Amino acid sequence: MILLGVGVSVAIIVVVGFLVSKRIEGDSANFLVGGRSLPLILVGGALMGSAVDTNATLGNTDLTSEFGFWAGASLPLGLALCLLLTGIFFAKPMNRMGLTSFPDYYHLRFGRPVEFAAALLLIVGFILLVAGNLVAGGFLFQHFTGMPYWMGAVIIAVLAVSYTGAGGLIADAYTAIIQMVLILVGGWALFFWMSSTHGINIPDGMGPFAFGQLTDPAMGATINWATLIALGVGDIVAIDFMQRVFSAKSPETARRSCFAAAGGTALIGIPFALVALAATGFLGEGDDPVLLRLLDQVPLAITIVVLCGLVGASMSTANGAILAISNVAVRNVGGVRRVHLSGQRDPLLWSTRIAMVPVTVLAILVAVYVKQTGILLTLAFDLLLACLVVPFILGLVWRKGTALAALVSIVVGLTVRLVLFAMTPTIYGLDNTILYVPNGIIDASFDGWPTFIAFATSIITYVAIALVTPASPIRGLDIQVADDVDDALDAVAEVEPEELLKVEAGQQ
Repeated sequence: MILLGVGVSVAIIVVVGFLVSKRIEGDSANFLVGGRSLPLILVGGALMGSAVDTNATLGNTDLTSEFGFWAGASLPLGLALCLLLTGIFFAKPMNRMGLTSFPDYYHLRFGRPVEFAAALLLIVGFILLVAGNLVAGGFLFQHFTGMPYWMGAVIIAVLAVSYTGAGGLIADAYTAIIQMVLILVGGWALFFWMSSTHGINIPDGMGPFAFGQLTDPAMGATINWATLIALGVGDIVAIDFMQRVFSAKSPETARRSCFAAAGGTALIGIPFALVALAATGFLGEGDDPVLLRLLDQVPLAITIVVLCGLVGASMSTANGAILAISNVAVRNVGGVRRVHLSGQRDPLLWSTRIAMVPVTVLAILVAVYVKQTGILLTLAFDLLLACLVVPFILGLVWRKGTALAALVSIVVGLTVRLVLFAMTPTIYGLDNTILYVPNGIIDASFDGWPTFIAFATSIITYVAIALVTPASPIRGLDIQVADDVDDALDAVAEVEPEELLKVEAGQQ
């Protein structure tokens, strides 16, 4: 019965995805950014679908049950914070630019070398993000069907990429609404069942009001703040978030969609964290994720709805991220541009579709090697926080920023973060099984601090070099409509930073 219920929900999602794929009409602008005409409900749903994944559900519950509320809830709350900040400061100007991929911004602001470096880093970071969702999918299928873990990861990947490969962002937006309704209903149904049967009994020092988790390093405060900052600030440069911001029909729609998605993300993440805390008292120890063990105890109907939501959440984030990675790889690394003329095939469209295959295979390989939920999500944006956030934000608000400052800050921030990562024996409270070099200098008490140190190093480097080098002009042309950004990427004009932010369709 469980498999039937999940199978029906997945079938509905896939069918809807293929049905709306007719709206692509052979145009990469429709495929990648929804024709830049999507309404609030679709953009908001797509943003939620990117934020609410199985890292923020399974990873949330695992970390919460082991370390406390703020260790796990920092995942969805950090993502909600990112959406809130994006809505307040970045959604409107980024939507006005009419970009097709986020690294386009780095090209317009700093030039091709910075665009290329940013694109490579974003690809690596988002491969980790997709892999984290495939990990959760592998655990789901292994626990409830007995199939090998790797096979479950492959199934999630194939399902996610199938309809997205046909319908692109439009398919992702429509299906995300279904997926988010399922996970929202499932999460709150689980919470109310737990409240009425076992009660929400939270161990001392583990709950949301145990603020020692945010003030006392011995209770994980440093790690919890590092998680919140890595996701709340580092995720601002998320290529899947920004792709949805670009797809909104107006700057105000983009802004309001971010606010709606922020609220929805918090509403989904909090009940899962509370349920995990309450479940620790009667579930005991186990090898499988705590949420999956809990689902063995609840009524069948709730199990089915929650599982449908979890599978949908995994697919919604994976498909959007795979689409965004492929777009960046083809457009910003490969240099393929959009062509939409009658009788001609759009090279950006078909190249992106082809690129989705190797991107998916690579994510599967990472998921098979690193079987961690939650940690991969935070690690991905921790790296991006150290490299790309500073050139993005300071590039928007400070005229003095230069291409050299951006490149050096990227290199220095990445180097510092990787060195500290390799020297620290734990990652957000868990053993560093990915890349640890034993040493007598750093121990587990240092965990969390590398996030802040690398970010601060990036800021200092960018500002110092910008102050001693001539300011870089922004690259661009008169943009008649949003689609002309492809031409602007290949030309140079003396445009001040604040002028580019005011670019509207029909005016510079």
